[in-house]
Amino acid sequence: MSTVIEQPVEARLVAAAPRMPSIPATLRYDRCDPFAVRMTFPAPATLEGVEVCWTFARELLAAGLLEPEGQGDVRVRPYGYDRIVLEFHAPEGTAVVHVRAGEIRRFLNATGELVPVGLEHLQLDLDHHLAELMRDA
Repeated sequence: MSTVIEQPVEARLVAAAPRMPSIPATLRYDRCDPFAVRMTFPAPATLEGVEVCWTFARELLAAGLLEPEGQGDVRVRPYGYDRIVLEFHAPEGTAVVHVRAGEIRRFLNATGELVPVGLEHLQLDLDHHLAELMRDA
């Protein structure tokens, strides 16, 4: 069984222009980092012209399907019938994208099959990580 789930999603960038351009993005979940989700935007979709990857809690993404969540760099909230809004805050500015809630639910269901919610801690090899830290000290 694979330890990584990757799912492409279509994100719509909220901009000043009336038509929101569609940009590709990829959601990624790795059993080795069971609490985190990564959302990657390819270089052509970013202002800097380089791939941008945001890492945030799987729990934040799930909670944001139901009500506004997040106080830091990443915020998630439901929007309309079947969309969610993800806000990415950085010193350079804020990016706001809409994603279909169904795509997020499908991704979260797949991650839940790989690592059930509440059992993430069982995936962590704390002894190994502690040994790595002590070796470098």
